[in-house]
Amino acid sequence: MAHIFLTFLLVLSVLAASATMARRLKLTPAIVFLIVGIVLAFTPGFPPIEMEPESVLLLVLPPLIYSAGVSMSWREFKFNLRPIALLAVGCVIFTTCAVAVAVHYILGLSWDVGFVLGAIVSPPDVVAPLAIARRLGLPHRILVVLEGEGLANDATALILYRFAVMAVSTGAFSLSSAAGTFVAIVIGELLFGITVGWLSLRLRQWAGDPRIEITLSLLTPYLAFWVPGHAGGSGVLATVVAGLYVSWNGPLLISSATRLQGIFFWDFATWLIEGLLFLIVGFETHALVAASKSLPVSNILSAIAITTAIVIVARFIWVFPGAYLPRLLSKRIRAHEEPPPWRGIAIIGFTGIRGVVSLAVALALPLTIDNGNPFPHRDLILLVSFGVIFLTVVGIGGTLPFVARALGVTEYGHYEARREREKEIAARRELVAASRKELNRIVKERQLPEGLARFLEARHESRVRALPDPPAKDGEFTPATRGAAMVREIIEVERKLLHKLLRDGKITDETRRRIERDLDLEEAVVDNREKNSPL
Repeated sequence: MAHIFLTFLLVLSVLAASATMARRLKLTPAIVFLIVGIVLAFTPGFPPIEMEPESVLLLVLPPLIYSAGVSMSWREFKFNLRPIALLAVGCVIFTTCAVAVAVHYILGLSWDVGFVLGAIVSPPDVVAPLAIARRLGLPHRILVVLEGEGLANDATALILYRFAVMAVSTGAFSLSSAAGTFVAIVIGELLFGITVGWLSLRLRQWAGDPRIEITLSLLTPYLAFWVPGHAGGSGVLATVVAGLYVSWNGPLLISSATRLQGIFFWDFATWLIEGLLFLIVGFETHALVAASKSLPVSNILSAIAITTAIVIVARFIWVFPGAYLPRLLSKRIRAHEEPPPWRGIAIIGFTGIRGVVSLAVALALPLTIDNGNPFPHRDLILLVSFGVIFLTVVGIGGTLPFVARALGVTEYGHYEARREREKEIAARRELVAASRKELNRIVKERQLPEGLARFLEARHESRVRALPDPPAKDGEFTPATRGAAMVREIIEVERKLLHKLLRDGKITDETRRRIERDLDLEEAVVDNREKNSPL
């Protein structure tokens, strides 16, 4: 047990060092985590670390999916449902079939094995491309479509994977039966996800304690994932729906204390899980190289190259017809929606980075089939899956920023961010005006004492003074921009004085913590406004 704990501490240290390196070098963290993991896997004396596939599918995947669902806007998800569904369902199925055809006719593998490999490598990862896209400031709708696709595509791929493995194991497959089962799973998981989301919010509202509510929020994705998974579904869709339900209905039911603590908890938890997963993918290379010794190197390399090319090309082949054909076939779509710019479609096509889910599913392949024989080409499937992940994470992840800038998509993203900032300022002003009106009504109707009325009016005036300025042009500094830096200077002076008072024995630690929390919240407000500004 002590050895496991020391290994865990070592991995955490590597994670922190890798994240710092990525930040300093301004590289995508997933790329650094993966490369560092590979290097350490072959470092003499480094303890071997292997990933249990079931632990990823049952323990790690649910909170990641749920957290992404909660952060996703249901209104925007619904508005972009067609492109999301075309990618998460249509593109995954198309890519699976394309890989199966290629490996059957080019590599000579059987159809069922080809579909198993296709289902494994067909779903793009949601973590790495979104991290890059957000850092580049891509247009908001591209981010929404990519995030929505990443939420739902794993469900499609896992269902296809189970059908394909069943076909390999039993030697039988019925398309009509599989289609009916697919529809039943989708409907069942939709209903179950809504039920879990509703139950979670009601229990959290009844608990009324931030610590209990956060604990219940952590249990929610596992309930949504495990029950459908045990019943023969994927569990992914139910978890996504539960997260979307909480996202849409939670703001008026979750207390502010729970929301503040929950944001920190989930932000740290998802960052930690995602980083550890990419590191562990790198660690797995040692075991994969050992398995590759029984296969010709030329066969492995050609299979990786062909499969990687197919998944990249298939996505490009799909995204352009998927974006423009519905407009050609539907007058209603042409009347209500503007045609998407081809540059944005190209960027979506260029974000097909595969991630840890693909490797976890590959590792979860059974060792034998129903008749007791070894699972056909299992080692080759594992090696190809890792090769596709490595080439897409490093290749696409490394070149995506250059492609986005070359196409001019980042410029439109910055313009869009400026427009969004203007809308935010207008919304803040509307809130302040409404509160002023309500304050006047309360003071007049309830005949409040003068001291209490002044206190409420002072709060309102402080909110008016804190209203941000309109976005400035590039290179300009508004009073709010300069003010943010000055507020930090003042807060830093107050922190030093606060600790001097503590050292001199004039206040207790409990008093220091309460005052320090107020300063932290004030600084967080300043950071939040400056972080969301497109300046």
